[in-house]
Amino acid sequence: MCAAQWRRILVTNPEYVLEILVDVGIVTRKQVDAARAEAKDGDVIAALINLGIVTEEDIIRALSGHATMDFVDLTQMAISEEVISLIPGDIARKYRVIPVALLDTSLMVAIDDPLNFDTFDNLRYVLKRDLDFICATPSQIDSSLIKYYGSAEEAADVLRKQLGEDIEIGGDIAIGGDGGQESGDAPIIKMVTMLLLEGYKSRASDIHLEPLEKSFRVRFRVDGVLHEMQSPPKKLQSAIVSRLKIMTGSMSIAEKRLPQDGRIQVKIGKKSIDLRVSTIPTNHGESVVMRILDKSSLSLGLPELGFLSDDQEVFERLLNLPDGILLVTGPTGSGKTTTLYACLHYINKPDRKIITVEDPVEYQMTGINQVQVNSDVGMTFPAALRSMLRQAPNIIMIGEIRDVETANIAINASLTGHLVFSTLHTNDAPGAVARLVDIGVQPFLVSSSVRAIMAQRLVRKLCPKCKQPHSLSEAEMRALRIDHGQLGDANVMKAVGCDQCRHLGYKGRIGIFEILIIDDETRFMINDRASTLQIRKRARELGMRTLREDGVRKVLAGSTTAEEVIAATMVDAD
Repeated sequence: MCAAQWRRILVTNPEYVLEILVDVGIVTRKQVDAARAEAKDGDVIAALINLGIVTEEDIIRALSGHATMDFVDLTQMAISEEVISLIPGDIARKYRVIPVALLDTSLMVAIDDPLNFDTFDNLRYVLKRDLDFICATPSQIDSSLIKYYGSAEEAADVLRKQLGEDIEIGGDIAIGGDGGQESGDAPIIKMVTMLLLEGYKSRASDIHLEPLEKSFRVRFRVDGVLHEMQSPPKKLQSAIVSRLKIMTGSMSIAEKRLPQDGRIQVKIGKKSIDLRVSTIPTNHGESVVMRILDKSSLSLGLPELGFLSDDQEVFERLLNLPDGILLVTGPTGSGKTTTLYACLHYINKPDRKIITVEDPVEYQMTGINQVQVNSDVGMTFPAALRSMLRQAPNIIMIGEIRDVETANIAINASLTGHLVFSTLHTNDAPGAVARLVDIGVQPFLVSSSVRAIMAQRLVRKLCPKCKQPHSLSEAEMRALRIDHGQLGDANVMKAVGCDQCRHLGYKGRIGIFEILIIDDETRFMINDRASTLQIRKRARELGMRTLREDGVRKVLAGSTTAEEVIAATMVDAD
């Protein structure tokens, strides 16, 4: 940053700033004297930066500490359009501030001069509301002003500088355009690139572009929760959707009346990311959802999924069975596919042949034969399964059991010496038995083939950097059925929020599990068409923990919160 910029930003006496830097030990008197000798236009602060003695961040951190104000990294924060709209662009530029978060009684605002008390008072008067101030570097304030209040092209350029130059999209497609389109479409290309990279940086699992009557809403799903982001202008809606279709290489920009699906490959540095793109026509244009498939999740181990040591030991024993069916159940978005891939990763060894049938193939795994279902050419789940059995596999993974034909082929495969993994949509583990019978599978086939059923849910994991000790309320203890005796060695925590978790208090998700082992008596009960309630009672006698009980263990261990477990396991309340 040049001298003129520092003089414009820091209204505080530069000599006073230098005294603070010396007092906190960032610079020495000798270094200040050397900077004075080198200073142009008498700006010693700029000279210190140019000589590499201090950085811009060092200075602002020192000043914020002196003013007892928190320092934040704005590049690590995703600020919603709702929050940005609380300060008009002309006021934000005039006072060089960025609204960061709306608190219970005040608005949190980032500023780059923590000693400019006139700005604090003036801004409170202009906005007529309570403000809490935090600090960021002048460069970050400049970038954020362009990103949130500037043009699309300016914003895309800023984000590209923040993320670096090692960005490649779709192999041959680089930021800046596609051949002859570059001059006319460059701003749209940059904006779409910015959108994808911002989603990746935010750890979003999917990006939603939703056309509304007067706006084009952008939302990121982070750890299962949707967050509204700064939206592009409504007038760019059609151009952005067309650009995404072009990037897939398979979707038609002319067809806007029918749903379409495609894929985009993104390379960020050395990391390869796939995006599964889906469009559907709505009243106000095409709605787009992009599912971000990060291949790093393929290497997840069982502990990373959220298994505690005893459940992990049980599950590893199940994975080493020679035959039978292992079912993973839960609603859409409960992490079933991730669990199946983690299982395959665990058992993928050179002496085993593994074949999967999926719709779609979400992740490509080395050493595994993966089959994509394609109903248009007759490659259905049953057709693929029948052919797979002639390939002499040891282990089969079926993306989902959807009908009786698929279920019967899976059962026959398990009865002929294959280990079969698959998923079902049920609320709990015992309910999977009734589900299989309901779709037409004979009870004796269910009892003879299914070895275990695991239900699961996902809960947000507390940010390890900012979580703080917490005492459960009486209402929470009643809901979770926790007695005071269980709190003796507990490590209950609460969500707080920091730069690392984008002030959400949570970072990542873990599973909570319910594992039903099918023993001989349970097989007899299935043959006799016992109810789900009777099977659940038997499983409880065998030591099965419910989803809520497993969640309680993770609350007491400080991994998640009571609110998360209660919200995810309502079916276990009774």
